[in-house]
Amino acid sequence: MKISHCRLLKKIQLRLLKLFVLEVTARSAADILGIQPNGAALFYRKIREVTAYHLEQESHEIFDDVVELGESYFGGVRKGKRGRGAAGKVAVFGILKRGGKVYTKVVGDTKSETLMPLITRKIAPDSIVYTDCYRSYNALDVSHFYHERINHSTLFAQGKNHINVLNAPAPRGEVSEL
Repeated sequence: MKISHCRLLKKIQLRLLKLFVLEVTARSAADILGIQPNGAALFYRKIREVTAYHLEQESHEIFDDVVELGESYFGGVRKGKRGRGAAGKVAVFGILKRGGKVYTKVVGDTKSETLMPLITRKIAPDSIVYTDCYRSYNALDVSHFYHERINHSTLFAQGKNHINVLNAPAPRGEVSEL
């Protein structure tokens, strides 16, 4: 899939694409380039559609070898509890292939019943799976994976064994599925 039926000049399209990657709003990009705001907004929407299409094509890829699993919680600043169980936060589950791609999915909860179907669908049997000690990952101990745990209470890394990559924000330009 590619962007088609666009009346903007190729030079303007390329500049809009650069501004999109730099996270400039469509309205601001239109002001910078001297084009109509609706034209910039339409082009931004087409970029998102093409990106979603290509991510969907890649989402069927199976991860193998060494992978990390983790969950993070996103949302505005809230009073009270932080991390797991915080009110008003959105849980995002992630699978990272070491030296490769990241698969992320917004999940309603982080219970084992929710995560295990995703894990078994996306990770090949006999893969090495690194997790923290969260109880939802207990099912991995009796599954077809070699399961390694990192106890964050005592240490965050043990040689090559670490799982904090999923808790860090993705670098600019890196794309993952949401």
